[in-house]
Amino acid sequence: MHERHIALERLFQSIIPEANHVLCCNKPCTPALGKWRYTPGMHIVGVDFTSSPRRAKPITVAHGHSDGNVLHVERIAEHPDWTSYEDWLRQPGPWVGAFDFPFGLSRELVEHLGWPQTWAELVRHCAAMPRAALRETFKAFCDARPVGNKFAHRVTDGPAGSSPSMKWVNPPVAYMFHEGTPRLLDAGVTVYGLHAGDPQRIALEGYPGLVARAVTRASYKSDERAKQTLQRQAAREEIVHALEAGTHPFGIRLHAVPSLRQRMIEDGTADWLDAVLCAVAAAWAVQRPHFGLPPEIDPVEGWTAGAIPAALDAGAAEAGGCSG
Repeated sequence: MHERHIALERLFQSIIPEANHVLCCNKPCTPALGKWRYTPGMHIVGVDFTSSPRRAKPITVAHGHSDGNVLHVERIAEHPDWTSYEDWLRQPGPWVGAFDFPFGLSRELVEHLGWPQTWAELVRHCAAMPRAALRETFKAFCDARPVGNKFAHRVTDGPAGSSPSMKWVNPPVAYMFHEGTPRLLDAGVTVYGLHAGDPQRIALEGYPGLVARAVTRASYKSDERAKQTLQRQAAREEIVHALEAGTHPFGIRLHAVPSLRQRMIEDGTADWLDAVLCAVAAAWAVQRPHFGLPPEIDPVEGWTAGAIPAALDAGAAEAGGCSG
């Protein structure tokens, strides 16, 4: 695994161009961020998102700073309602954060529906739809397709191992897109690769499962108390140990105060751990050109931070002498 990760890193770095923008379908979609460079001590955030925040299930935000490959997480903030979350999101930066919800929709889906094909217009179009209408639209699309190919996937879903962003159940990531993206747009942040905003507040799409699976394939969480087993707790502890040691492909070493560390292990929902896993992805991304994103990003789909494109993954496996 370590040799394959090194090969992935070398190959990924070699294909990233010098220009200070990423490309969307061969056209620049994010203006240059000036002379933006990583600096030690940079504020890093990781956001475990929910489409229905409440006291029992708040939006959870990990706050820390990075020093090279070390991520110091100082605190976790919980936002039990939209007002609290939106107030935080509008506060001045600087920060770079990874948010656990999809930033885009499948191009296949968007083109089939005749929806706008620029990110901001697409977000506004979907935000104007009631949640029920969005669900019925997606359901009608799926109902007309054959078994085994119901959902339209984004290109990033494969390497990220994520659910299609149009899925409205188990997990309801379509609702997370529906609620999360317009708030990023309204807050005026830069959604890197998709939308230019405040260069001092930079949002990346994150997926905690991507980082967790770099350590273990074991299930590590459940929102159902009956399923919050000792086996899942052991998996969370394994993940935390790997993060602290930096013995995972992202190579970021976590430093957290004992009380925070204990909560990450003991919380069966893993909301705090997921926020930290997103922060790890952000800490990895800030040290790389274009935040580690591939040089071409579809402007309606977006990309998950830390997801290696399939072609590069196969090439790195060969370079590292591994088959998988």
